[in-house]
Amino acid sequence: MRHMVLGLSLGLILMTSVNAAPVTRADSTSDVMFGVTVADPYRWLEADVRQDAQVKDWVDQQNQFTQATLSTLPGRAALAARLGALMDYDRYGAPIAAGKHLFFTRSSGLQNQAPLYVIDAPGATPRLLIDPNGWAGDHATALASTHPSHDGGLVAYQIQDGGTDWRQVRVIETRTGKILPDQLDWVKFSSWNIPRLSWAKDNSGFFYTRFPKPDPAQTFQTQALNQAIYFHKLGTDQAADRLVYATPDQPDLGHDFDLTDDGASLVIYSHRGEHQAQLRLLDVHDPHAKPMVVKDRPDAAFTLIGKDHGTLYFTTDMDAPRGQILAFDPKTDMFKTVVSQNTATLMAARLHQGLIVAEYLEDVKAALHLFKLDGTPQGSASLPGIGSIAGLTSAPGGDLYYTFSSFNTPTGIYRLDVKTKTSSPFLVPKAPIDPASISVSQVFYPSKDGTKIPMFIIAKTGLDLTTPRPTLLYGYGGFNISLTPGYSPTRLGWIEKGGVLAIANLRGGGEYGSAWHDAGRGTHKQNVFDDFIAAAEFLIARGTTTKTQLAIQGGSNGGLLVGAVVNQRPDLFAAALPAVGVMDMLRFHLFTEGASWIADYGDPRDEQGFKTLIAYSPYHTIKSGVDYPAILATTADTDDRVVPGHTFKYVAALQAAAIGPKPHLVRIETRAGHGAGKPTDKIIAEYADMWAFIAYHTGLDLTH
Repeated sequence: MRHMVLGLSLGLILMTSVNAAPVTRADSTSDVMFGVTVADPYRWLEADVRQDAQVKDWVDQQNQFTQATLSTLPGRAALAARLGALMDYDRYGAPIAAGKHLFFTRSSGLQNQAPLYVIDAPGATPRLLIDPNGWAGDHATALASTHPSHDGGLVAYQIQDGGTDWRQVRVIETRTGKILPDQLDWVKFSSWNIPRLSWAKDNSGFFYTRFPKPDPAQTFQTQALNQAIYFHKLGTDQAADRLVYATPDQPDLGHDFDLTDDGASLVIYSHRGEHQAQLRLLDVHDPHAKPMVVKDRPDAAFTLIGKDHGTLYFTTDMDAPRGQILAFDPKTDMFKTVVSQNTATLMAARLHQGLIVAEYLEDVKAALHLFKLDGTPQGSASLPGIGSIAGLTSAPGGDLYYTFSSFNTPTGIYRLDVKTKTSSPFLVPKAPIDPASISVSQVFYPSKDGTKIPMFIIAKTGLDLTTPRPTLLYGYGGFNISLTPGYSPTRLGWIEKGGVLAIANLRGGGEYGSAWHDAGRGTHKQNVFDDFIAAAEFLIARGTTTKTQLAIQGGSNGGLLVGAVVNQRPDLFAAALPAVGVMDMLRFHLFTEGASWIADYGDPRDEQGFKTLIAYSPYHTIKSGVDYPAILATTADTDDRVVPGHTFKYVAALQAAAIGPKPHLVRIETRAGHGAGKPTDKIIAEYADMWAFIAYHTGLDLTH
């Protein structure tokens, strides 16, 4: 009998552990919304885990239960070791040029955090300037962003502790490495996820955005309201910082800005979510000047790309869903079209040596096109291959630098000679894999309404994609964010073992401009779910996978996607990995950045918004009496972008529902947030758990 017990299958072991899932207390909390009674029995799990003992106890029990289950999975330890080897290469960040200096981050091998390096002059050897790896014993304190002064002599840098979105700003001298006494708190990225900070031309200080100091009891849950722009004078206390711009009468407005290269004008973008309310221009040199309204278009977005002889140049989607470039003359208060919209999607641009260098997406693949300032085309620049570019920056000597990455090419820094339009490697790592061993293809499939959706398929070279095999389908579909080709050592751990990876470019993203985004937001959000379901059905129909071999994954808005799609089609998937997801669509607006998401999701306080949101809210639409796929939800205790209460409530509801024998687990990381700043060792452990989980439930053998 003893030998028989020891010989039980892993499936039965998993089944037993799932039956022993911790029981979550359900109470009678409910709301009446537009005549509908909405039960919310797990609202108590919204409390901050760091301050509420009951929630902390729930987290501890769930983590113990989850790890007891995951520890039985075959191949997990070996996979973690392989993921470490795949991450053991130089990982570069986008370069920033300032004066004669070029700054960039480089994580060497398995460093937990990426240090900042500087090249002091063309041809000089890179030297270490800031190393965050000693900032915390658990390596969870990160260098979040860096902002050199115009001459590169000073660098303001932002510190992120334990994954929180809150930042602390410090200043370092580039030449000496001396850290100045200046310290700024309550800084957080804007709603565009960009930490705004720009130095005055004379290095006297810098402009930045911050929020009011929160109540200590609500530091990581308080709503992100009343963002304002300040000027910090170097060597003074933050309390003395000068308020530059605020809108106390509209606390939900976020504010971003750009400072013109000559340091004369501040371009202020006020916005709700992804859409701007107003574009303003402020004369920096006149302390009594008031911002001049340049454009009032709540349906459009602008980004300054440079200034030439008093004329400001912007990229915008105003009256051009795929983007155009406009010139604005402050003297006449007139806009003029410089580069019109075309069939590609304009992503970014900058002025460089009397030219406009514009980055486009052509069917989700990067391209660089050059124009004169009057819009005359000057041809296209060569790129290292089919992939993605980022971080265009003008450097000493007249060259343009950028990063390039693809599914089988790790991120490297390249130098572009705009005269010859040719790119050459500058700092490019050697991949721990043979790029030729990974094949990449792009397909287009029809969604429910017939819309053609692009999808990348990545697999081992030579793998027959018409023979069903374990497949991971990834999606996002929101906030105008595009899923472009990019190198991921963690994903290679799945692909190396024979798994297929599919990445669907769903509506709601920005792959085809603002119209593509609009087709997947608000009352059109169901299109996103339909696109994802259609991707799964396409992969099954073409023979790449089967329902019993298909796993899905998505994070943040993608976590919402996975939760909603599993509820709508639980029969279609073997396993699901919703990460840091927005799971309660009726209360998302009450926490941290949530109010700014109303522009994408709709407002649950509005009757039409309520009807739309409750129809797909993952927390509210779980179907008892139907067998669900295996689910491993992931979140972190310090996530203050999508607060972990979303995932806590969702998992509690899953575990209480009659949805079949497969495990429905939650993995809750400690001292980690929404994703940014997570140390390498935590990334390896998390992906080893996730891949081992879906490998078991899709039949991928990790032991060979």
